[in-house]
Formats: sequence, C-alpha cells, structure tokens
Amino acid sequence: MTTLCTRQLYVEALVRNYVRLPGTPLRASRRDRLLAAALYDRGIRLNVVWAAFVIAGVRWALRSPKQQKLEPIRTLYYFLPAIHEVLNSAPEPDYISYLATKLHPFVKDKEARLAAPPPTDPLSALGEHRWSENRDS
Repeated sequence: MTTLCTRQLYVEALVRNYVRLPGTPLRASRRDRLLAAALYDRGIRLNVVWAAFVIAGVRWALRSPKQQKLEPIRTLYYFLPAIHEVLNSAPEPDYISYLATKLHPFVKDKEARLAAPPPTDPLSALGEHRWSENRDS
C-alpha cells in the first residue's frame, strides 16, 4: 500500500509541475499520467525530471527573436530526451537553479492561467462571433 501511495504522490507531483510549464497543456492527459507512472517504475527521481523540465522549458520559452516560435508542447513525452540528457550528463545544480530563474516568469504566467476560473459560457472560447439561433437567416 505504501508503494502505491508513493507512486501516486510521485505522479501527482510530476503532473502538477508539468502543467505549470510554459507551452504545456492546462491538464495532463491519461497518457501523460501513465508515462509519469512509468518514470516512477523506472526509478527516475523527481529532481532529475525537474531538471529536465527546466532545461527543456528554457529551450522552448527563451528563443532568439530570429528563431521561429515553437509549437505548443502537447505531451509529457516531449521531455523524455531532456530526462535522458540529465541522466547522462548530470548538470550542475547551480546551473539548473540559474535556468529556473530564467523560466520563473513564464511559470508564473502559466500559474495565473491555471488559477483563472473557466469561462461560464462554453462558446466564449470561440470569440465574439455567435451562431445565429435562426439557421435560415
């Protein structure tokens, strides 16, 4: 029972940090949660995943104005190469902390969007244009 509880806490912590990153969805998918559980099963420590989040998040968010903006991150799988990079190179903790300070404003912005109440009108996401009630007009 303790292992299941620990695994669940790991998945929740990983997912909570994943959705706070710039460019990621506002909610994790079932597939993302399954990958998080698989990372736990493989023994990947949360500090390794966090370092990978920081490295990949900075690469995604901080781009030269000359570079094209990257597409939104659609899945936790996006971070697997960075996780492998951290496992293979063991970056200095001070370097990760430095990068985290660069990423911090983007995370704060995402947290504000996560905290915002969902729109009450489901069509509000479509913008100002509303479909006519009368289809014949």
